[in-house]
Amino acid sequence: MNYHYQQLIGGAWHDASNGGTWDVLNPATEEVIRTVPFGRGEDCALAIEAAAKAFPAWSGKTAYERAALLKKAADIIRERVADLAHTTVTESGKPLVQAKGEWGVAADLFEWFAEEAKRAYGRWVPARNTAKRQLVIRQPVGVVGLITAWNFPAYNVARAGAAALAAGCTVVIRPSEYTPLTAMEMVNILLEAGVGEGAVNLVNGDPERMGQEMLRNPKCAKIHFTGSPRVGKLLMDGASKCVKRLSLELGGNAPVLIFPDVDLEQVAASAVTAKFRNGGQVCISPQRFLVHRRIAEKFTDQVTSHVSKLRVGDGLRPDSNVGPLINARQRDRVEEMVQQTQTAGARIAIGGKRPDGQPRGYFFEPTVVTNVAEETPLFQAEIFGPVLPIATFEDADAAIELANSTRYGLAAYVWTNDLRAAMRTAERLEFGMVGVNEWTPQSVEVPFTGWKESGIGRESGAEGLDEYLETKLIAFGGLA
Repeated sequence: MNYHYQQLIGGAWHDASNGGTWDVLNPATEEVIRTVPFGRGEDCALAIEAAAKAFPAWSGKTAYERAALLKKAADIIRERVADLAHTTVTESGKPLVQAKGEWGVAADLFEWFAEEAKRAYGRWVPARNTAKRQLVIRQPVGVVGLITAWNFPAYNVARAGAAALAAGCTVVIRPSEYTPLTAMEMVNILLEAGVGEGAVNLVNGDPERMGQEMLRNPKCAKIHFTGSPRVGKLLMDGASKCVKRLSLELGGNAPVLIFPDVDLEQVAASAVTAKFRNGGQVCISPQRFLVHRRIAEKFTDQVTSHVSKLRVGDGLRPDSNVGPLINARQRDRVEEMVQQTQTAGARIAIGGKRPDGQPRGYFFEPTVVTNVAEETPLFQAEIFGPVLPIATFEDADAAIELANSTRYGLAAYVWTNDLRAAMRTAERLEFGMVGVNEWTPQSVEVPFTGWKESGIGRESGAEGLDEYLETKLIAFGGLA
């Protein structure tokens, strides 16, 4: 399939208005994959204008008409998942099997929201006056700007884009400059499936200028952002000046509470799989492992044994379990966090450095660190890398308090065979999603939700559709 790797504005493919370009690198080889347009705020303004022009026709379609087109896009994705995943691997570095899984979930999102939009129900409300009728309906918010992250370049775009399009909104997608090719292939497919000209637009360019254009442009009704708390707060500051609607998914620092009654071998093996998925570059990645002191040493030994069997390398190699980090800055950041925590008294059980024999690529060895203190970077900050920090606890109440001692509130995990302990712990954890004996609490049909500084708004599930709908009251009088 021949795809266009340009900006999509109003149904036509464009280079950047300023002639700017950006080299997309393969993080495993540091080689240029493709050169793509890299525009400015003017490009974003043109895309918003095109989306606003397309909004009446797209929102005027029935939910069933929009659903048919989105389900067609899902079918095309499933037919081409191998080729699509190859592109995602080359620009993000993740193992091929994980990229295929990501595109599969992207297809599921388009299909699920296509169906869920048929249930954007309103309601009749009984009136106090016999001459009056009261109708509450849901309508799309309008043009939505989507600013997405590089760690899941297909999933992040589909999660917000599928909901917005299904609700009847038109969209302007600004993918990460590190992984724009995946998003470009996705909008090629949406266009092929018949999503109307201008209903879906894509721009690639200066993140600050494009974000500012979305904020100040009155034709952009809402912004969805996936990324760092720092940028999320800047968007909130800007949105306050024009009361712009926002959805923000700002990352996490997930605690894992492991009680002494678990099947330790099973938990250790599955923990390694969960922790090192996508090289740890996952917002809900299990991070702060709080292990009961009675089993901590044995857990550490078993985890270290499993980690020693992981293979680091190019995601296109069939034997690779852990790919590179997205860029040199991210690798250097993770490396510094490990070094600072080690200096503070932690012990590196395995890894902790760049792998030998890898002269190119942004690789970092899968790492296990023990004796991690609460005040250290590996405990306080979101790591976003292949590092598994371990601390211990004896008292469950103290462990819960420690788990909650973070500004993040996205995901948390509890492992125990005691139902009473599981229920009480899950209810007291200050996080939007809690997995009990489960590493993947999220799915297409349930809300992806963060508390505290992990963001505002909801994605996926029925709540995800609600984010792109306005509520309107229509009151009829004089009917006596």
